[in-house]
Formats: sequence, structure tokens, C-alpha cells
Amino acid sequence: MIPRLHERTHRPHDSLAEALGRPVSPNEGLTEYTVVAHWPGLDYFTLDDEQKIWTSIQWAEHLEDPYLEHPFAASPDDDRRAILHLDVRLHPDDRDLTGPEWAEVAHRLARAAGIEIPGKEHGCRWIAVQAQPGRIDVIANLIHLDGAWHAPPADILRRLADEARRIEQDLHLIPVRTGPTARPAIRTAPTASAQLASVLTQLADEQVGPLATVRGLVEHTAHRMARQPGAAGIDTAHRLELIARRLHAIQQDLDTTAAHLVQPRAATVPPAARHTAHRSP
Repeated sequence: MIPRLHERTHRPHDSLAEALGRPVSPNEGLTEYTVVAHWPGLDYFTLDDEQKIWTSIQWAEHLEDPYLEHPFAASPDDDRRAILHLDVRLHPDDRDLTGPEWAEVAHRLARAAGIEIPGKEHGCRWIAVQAQPGRIDVIANLIHLDGAWHAPPADILRRLADEARRIEQDLHLIPVRTGPTARPAIRTAPTASAQLASVLTQLADEQVGPLATVRGLVEHTAHRMARQPGAAGIDTAHRLELIARRLHAIQQDLDTTAAHLVQPRAATVPPAARHTAHRSP
């Protein structure tokens, strides 16, 4: 089980589209088999006679609403990127989890990330989407219902990794590292491929990579342009969103290329030399 934390963004639409593996749509309804868990306060937003199934666009708008309700909410360093997105992928050979098991995984990850505090119903809005095999995505808005900004713990990645290990044990899943024969890694001088892979990995880094910074600025500009009056602002915002998506695709391509560079190549083993018996003359 491998957790991954994405770079925070201004809008949840791209995160939800990535979780679904397809664009969000005003026509596609997401049932409880797809949105397997959510923040406890959501029950107050749905009346008994209200439509039970929301479209993917409605889910995205629900996560985006705190922006509109609290237009000045921001982090201490004036960061307005409030959409937090994390995903966890199972080992390819893991068994299929049931709906309740996915829901349990989602709530445990949300608590580990600090976006769900037991007993607090008016914290962050978040949903968990299980739309792709062996994967679950948790998407949250860090703006509380009262307008306060929620700061994730500084060691969020370590907390997620530790919780993933506990979930593997509790649900009898395949851990990242298994087997008594596992040996400690031996430090060797990095090869040229490993050095190049390190450069590509730094470029593609979702947290501090230069492409992530550029993408964040483009998304921020798109978010501001979308609020400008007139069709020109909306059209420009749409173009900027497409640019941001292309940048994200480039990051993923670089990450994949880096992974290929460090994959061990199968050594060519020469055929065993034939041993012939030499007879004494």
C-alpha cells in the first residue's frame, strides 16, 4: 500500500477527474459505491427527500463551496490553495477490498492526514473516491466551515506511511516490503542513469519541483481569471487550466521516465561452457 500526496490546488475538479480516471461531468451520478466515505458533517447538507445521488460536478462544487463562503480565508503565508488530494494504491497482487473496507481505509487516512478529527463535525469537507482498481483517493478542502484555515501536520507523509503499514497489517494486505530474506540495501556509487533519473525526479517533484511551482502559478492565475467578468476571462481561465493539465502530464511523463532509468536491466548470461572430458593419450 503506497500513499501519495499531490500538490495542493485551488479547484477540486482536476483532482476529482484524476481520481475517477475521466473528466467530471454534470450527467454522471456518483453512487455510494464510488464515493465510499465523506466528512461527517455532510449529512446535514442532504435532506431526507433530497436527491441522494450527486453528479461528479456537484461533488466538485461541494468541495469548492468554502472558497465562495469564505473568500478571504488563507494560510498564514497567504496561500489560497486549499484543495488537498492524496491517493493510496494497493499492491497489484492484493485481494479486492469490499466497500466497507475501502470506507475504513478512507477514514483512517483522513485522520492520519489531520483532515478528520473524531467528534468534530464542522471541520474540513472531504470525500473518498474509489473508482479505479486497487486505488482510493481522498480529496479535501482545508477551509473549515467557520472560515478557519486547517494546516496539515508537517510530517503528514510520515503519518500516512505509518498508517498505511497499520492498515496492511489489520486488513491482511501485502506490505511494501515483505519476506525474511529481504536484505539491507548496499550503498554503491550512483550510475549515470541513476544520476539522470534523480534530476528528472527533482523536476517532476509534486512538492518542491520547478514544474510544480509553475503549475501552481498557472492554476492560481486561472482561478483569478475565472472570477473576472465577461466571456474573455472565462475563456482565458479555461486555456490556463488546459496548460496546467499539460504541465501535470509532463510531470508524470518525467516521473515515469525516471523510473525506467533506474529499473535494473536483465543481465545477458552467456551459455554455460561445455565441459568435455579429455582422454589421456
